[in-house]
Amino acid sequence: MPQLKDKTALITGASSGIGRACVELFAREGARLVICARREDRVKQLAKELIDKYGVDVHAFGLDVRNQKEVEQKLSSLPEKYRAIDILVNNAGLSRGLDKLHEGLLSDWEEMIDTNVKGLLYVSRVVISGMVARKRGDVVNIGSIAGHEVYPAGNVYCATKFAVDAITKGMQIDLVDSPVRVSVVDPGMVETEFSIVRFHGDTGRAGKVYEGITPLSGADVAEAILFCVTRPPHVNIHQVRIMPTNQAAAMVAHRQPK
Repeated sequence: MPQLKDKTALITGASSGIGRACVELFAREGARLVICARREDRVKQLAKELIDKYGVDVHAFGLDVRNQKEVEQKLSSLPEKYRAIDILVNNAGLSRGLDKLHEGLLSDWEEMIDTNVKGLLYVSRVVISGMVARKRGDVVNIGSIAGHEVYPAGNVYCATKFAVDAITKGMQIDLVDSPVRVSVVDPGMVETEFSIVRFHGDTGRAGKVYEGITPLSGADVAEAILFCVTRPPHVNIHQVRIMPTNQAAAMVAHRQPK
């Protein structure tokens, strides 16, 4: 039997990378899906593909998690069959730039803080209240190795992921008197659109990030997320740190020569 049969899962940032891989895996495991991202065209196309391939129920819509009013309005007015969210994957997030603090762009800082921190909070506040009322639910926040180590020129991005780690711990404390579980999954190098976004579309620079190493895929991280939400009710996986075999720390990796 599929592991997520009769479960409703909300996945933010579902249009690419870890989010898309998670959606695909959850669909295979029989979940009813609520998927959203800023790129509405992509999630709507993904929904069609999932329905054709797996025959699952999917509700797809555009959502900018930075907009608190939009988050509240759209998540509070979901179609009836999708309202009781069992699993929330707070995946929407990004990095912008790799600059020394005094050379960073304010627009990059604001986009990272508004998406990675405030967006996660806006979505969580709406969804978790329903989980507490229904006395069930799993929340998985997507963090990063950058939430444990500050690396050169990582400053604000690392700060946002340190915040995700702190928020996760706060959720675990605040929800300890309920059956709602909270996990954080912290990946190292994952080959997605992450570096292309970080370098504002510079694919050449982005490609160099993964030279000489076999990075994680979005699917690798999705498997860790699935593990967290399929444990017995008395088990809460607080944190998963998942790295490529040849990466030991944020800035320590063994690269094979060309």
